[in-house]
Amino acid sequence: MQSWHGLDEVPQDWGRSVVTIGVFDGVHLGHQRMVARAVDMARDLGLPAVAVTFDPHPDEVVRPGSHPPRLTTTDRRAELLFALGVDAVCVLPFTLEFSRMSPDEFVQTALVDRLHAAGVVVGENFRFGHKASGDVETLRTLGEKYDYTAEAVPLVSDGDAISSTLIRERLAVGDVAGAAALLGRPHRVEGVVVRGHQRGRALGFPTANVESPQHTAIPAEGVYAGWLQCTQSPSPYEGERWPAAISIGTNPTFDGVERTVEAYALDRDDLDLYGAHVAVDFGERLRDTLRFDSIEALIEQMHDDVARARELTS
Repeated sequence: MQSWHGLDEVPQDWGRSVVTIGVFDGVHLGHQRMVARAVDMARDLGLPAVAVTFDPHPDEVVRPGSHPPRLTTTDRRAELLFALGVDAVCVLPFTLEFSRMSPDEFVQTALVDRLHAAGVVVGENFRFGHKASGDVETLRTLGEKYDYTAEAVPLVSDGDAISSTLIRERLAVGDVAGAAALLGRPHRVEGVVVRGHQRGRALGFPTANVESPQHTAIPAEGVYAGWLQCTQSPSPYEGERWPAAISIGTNPTFDGVERTVEAYALDRDDLDLYGAHVAVDFGERLRDTLRFDSIEALIEQMHDDVARARELTS
C-alpha cells in the first residue's frame, strides 16, 4: 500500500493503473460500491488500483467559508480506502489554481502523465474541471483521446441517494444510527484527550474530553451509546476499545458554555488517557441534553444512561 500527498510523490516508474476519483468524505456505501468496481477492474487487468481524493474539501476553496463538516480525517479516509482493497491513495491538494484547471488539463496532468490510467471509475454524478464543466461524458470522450476507459457507477439509494451531505444532515439532528446505516459502520469522531473540568471524575464517571480537529462533523448535542478506542498513544492502552456512554453538549447543569465531546468507558475509572489520540464511535442516541435541578438527579440519570449504553453495546 502506498500513500502520496500530491502528484510529485507518485513514483517516476509508476506504471498503468485503474483510478477512482472522489472526495470520499465518509467513505460511505456509495463510495464503497465505486471503489469495489475500481478494484475489480484493476484485478481483471492485472493492474494496481489507485484512489484519488482531495484535501481540503473542494467546497472550502470554491465557496470560501462554507467549511462542510468533515466525516473523516484524511488519514482515516486513506485507512478506509486501503481496507477496501486499493493499492495506493493519492491526496491532491485542492487549491484555487487547481480548481481552475480545465477538464482536459486535469485528465492529462493527473490521470495520464502521472498515474497512467488504463481505466477510470467515478460516480454517475461526477463533475470535474473549472466550474465543474466536465462530466462523465467528458471523461469518456477524453478517454478516447488519452487511451483509457471510463465507467460511471450508479448512485446507491436509501430512499434518497446516499451522499456525504445526507449523512451530515442525519448527524446534525443526532440520528447517529441513521448515519451509520449509510456509512456501513458507526460515525467516528477522532481527537486528542485534553484536561477538562474533571466534573465526571468527581461524580464517579471519569470521561475522556476529546478535542477534535476543526470542522469535524460532530453529532447534535445529546447523550449517546457507543465506543471509545485508543488509537495512538505511548500508553499500554493503544488499540484497546471500550463500550462507552458519550455526552455532547455544554453541561447546562453547571452553566457551561463550551461544547464538548466526552466519553466514559463503561466501568473503567482507572484509565489515564491524557494526551492520547482516541476515536469515539457513535452507536445509538439515548436522550437530549438536559439541565438538572440537583447533582443527585444528574447522577441518577447518569446511572440510567450507563445501564442503557451497556445494554446497547453488549
